[in-house]
Amino acid sequence: MLYAFELSGEHKTIPVSEVCACLEILGARYTIRLSLDGCLVIDIENDIEKNIGNGIENILKSLTKRLAMTHHIIKILGIGGSSEQDVLDVVSNNMPDLDGTYSIRVKRVRDYSPLNTESMERKIGGIFFKRGEHADLKDPDVQFRVILTEDKCIFGIMCGSIDRSAFEARKPHHKPFFYPGVLMPRVALALVNISKPETNLFDPFCGTGGILVEAGLIGIKAIGGDMQRKILLGAKMNLEHYNVDHSLMFEDACGLALRDDCVDAVVTDPPYGRSAAIKAQSLEYMLGKSLIEVYRVLKPGRRAVFISERPIEKLVQEAGFEVVELHIQRVHKSLTRRMLVLRKPRQERKSHVFKILIKGKNLFNISFLH
Repeated sequence: MLYAFELSGEHKTIPVSEVCACLEILGARYTIRLSLDGCLVIDIENDIEKNIGNGIENILKSLTKRLAMTHHIIKILGIGGSSEQDVLDVVSNNMPDLDGTYSIRVKRVRDYSPLNTESMERKIGGIFFKRGEHADLKDPDVQFRVILTEDKCIFGIMCGSIDRSAFEARKPHHKPFFYPGVLMPRVALALVNISKPETNLFDPFCGTGGILVEAGLIGIKAIGGDMQRKILLGAKMNLEHYNVDHSLMFEDACGLALRDDCVDAVVTDPPYGRSAAIKAQSLEYMLGKSLIEVYRVLKPGRRAVFISERPIEKLVQEAGFEVVELHIQRVHKSLTRRMLVLRKPRQERKSHVFKILIKGKNLFNISFLH
């Protein structure tokens, strides 16, 4: 059964990756049929046994509660060309029998289509009117939607919407403890989803806890660490404010107080500044050694999302990870985030080689926040 995911325009690659990751988390069998700018068309098998016990209605319901970078999910009735007549033909040829009222909305992705959306809504409404159907724009029984993107139109029935207002309420400056330069909630949750956690998620550079809050709100145990006690206490305030199940540690990410192979997923946004480099002797040391530690504590076959402002693929390879995806986000003129999705191989490597020479040791006291 074909479904269209109407994606947000915040990023080109993250929304698609997030949808696929969430489908895999929920055990859905799916195939990507079309990947268009602003719209992803996916064929989801409507078979409870093949979808590991999750009926398609439960899968869609779960997706609406979990996705961050999707606006709507639409059950597709027809796909056609992009001209006005193509749109009208797709609607006419694929209209279902209605038992109640309806509404119709036409959405144009960027400037691909020259068609006027209000005019198209009136003309499509005329088709429904001729069939004796009754419109209700305030509280319809069925909501139809047409998406105009690139050289295609997609016609279908709305079967799910994501409440994006909740993300606005969780912006960093609305939280009890605020510190500039952190990820926005939608990006944080999307990366959490892409990491595909099962029961827990670890952030070794948790800062004010933005990533951990988003993980906790979807039922994932949040585990965090940071070596700045004031910031860690702020993270505690934020996590308690949202009633998130969490554990925080005052520790150095280059020497984690966690046993091997114990966490399901890692998502982290290490500090980029000069002060971080000074505390860790060098930025390269901090990134390389923390990657090795993340590799050690992550379960085999699981994912880590590691953010940096510069290429770190060599350090990633030395730590033992495989690169699954790379997402680029330009924040402003002087900062571009490189979001690497990494995978720890199921077959452990015998040893790591860390080629940076250092003077002395870089050990810090480790304690738990209660």
